[in-house]
Order: sequence, then C-alpha cells, then structure tokens
Amino acid sequence: MAPAADREGYWGTPTSTLEWCEENYAVSYYIAEFWNTVSNLIFILPPIYGAIQTYKDGLEKRYLAAYLCLTAVGLGSWCFHMTLKYEMQLLDELPMIYSCCVFVYCLYECFKYKNTVNYPLLFLLITYSVVVSIVYLNLKEPVFHQVMYGTLVSIIVLRSVYIVLWVYPWLRGLGYTSLTVFLMGFFLWNVDNIFCDKLRALREKMPPVVGAVTQFHAWWHILTGLGSYLHILL
Repeated sequence: MAPAADREGYWGTPTSTLEWCEENYAVSYYIAEFWNTVSNLIFILPPIYGAIQTYKDGLEKRYLAAYLCLTAVGLGSWCFHMTLKYEMQLLDELPMIYSCCVFVYCLYECFKYKNTVNYPLLFLLITYSVVVSIVYLNLKEPVFHQVMYGTLVSIIVLRSVYIVLWVYPWLRGLGYTSLTVFLMGFFLWNVDNIFCDKLRALREKMPPVVGAVTQFHAWWHILTGLGSYLHILL
C-alpha cells in the first residue's frame, strides 16, 4: 500500500499545531502516522528495563526518575503521532521539557554525596518547567517550545562534554557515542522538515517497505531515544 497523500482516519481531522512529513493514515486507519508512532518503542521499552535495573541495583531515585521521564516522553509521542490531536501533542512536548530538567539535575548532582538534595537547583528547574508550560499553553507556538527544549539540550551537552573531558575521561567513548547518535537524529529531523515534499514524491515511487526507510522523523525518534538512553547510562 503506497502512501500517496493524507487520508481520513479513525481520529478525524488533526487539531495539533504541528504535522510531520509522514502521510496520514497511509498504513493504518487507526494510526495517523504509523511509523512515527511505532518508532517510539525505543523511548518506552529500554527505559523501562533501565528503571527496573536501577531499582534492583538500589541506585538513587534521580536515575529512576530519568528513565521514567524518558518513558513518559515515548508514551506521549506515541499518543500524539497516533491521533494528531492537540491534547496529545502537549502530552508529547511538555514531558520533553520535564525530562530534560531531570537530566540537567542528574548531571549537576553526579558528584554529590548520596541521599542529599540540591534544593536551589531543584527549585530553579521546577520554576523553568512551570513557566515554560504556562507560556506555551497560552502562546501555542511550536517554535517557543523548540527553543526552550534546545536550551536545555545545550546545557546537557555542555555539561556532559565537561564531565568526559575533565572529570571522567574514561567515559569519553560512551559520552561521544550518545551525543553523535542524538545529533544524527537531529540532522534527520531537519531533513524531514526541509525536504518533505521531495520525500513524499519519492515515496510514491517506492514499495511501501522501502519507502518506510525515508520516514526520517521516525529515525529521529529511534536515534534520539537511543542517544538519551545511553546518556542516562553515562
């Protein structure tokens, strides 16, 4: 079944402020963007395993929170791409902010004594999350969310580079691998946005399974999900 154009499906007309390059309801009547939906399994299954292992190993709760937040991002993104409804879009985008705040906390607390809490940092990150949420709910501008998310990612990258360069140099391999995988995903996310028309035209000429390989937003999920999981391991 060659995906040629957007179609009507189970969830009706999209209400989200964003739509991606994958053709709507081309694979399943019940899933708006099939490949963008199922690719979120990389955000769900490995972090659940990581959370279970964290609990069994008796590691600190902040690492458990990091895994569970990554799972929440995957579940929200699954619901968003399956329905293309605005409410589900928020369930995808806002947890991205919250999970990055948890990652920032973990990175800045990785040298602390066990079972202590950095209340000033915690207050700052909670305030950031609340302010971003309120502004975004009123503004409804995807670019604002992307800038706020990008700011957190930049902080995470800079802190991680500092750690692997100056503190734990033996972790450079894992650190650079997670960063490279994430950046590859970001690159494909941009390709998917910029060359969408050409990608759709190309998929019309390709068998369905082959055409699925060109669903670069799905690859963004796979690569950033893997990169984020490796980053928690770091």
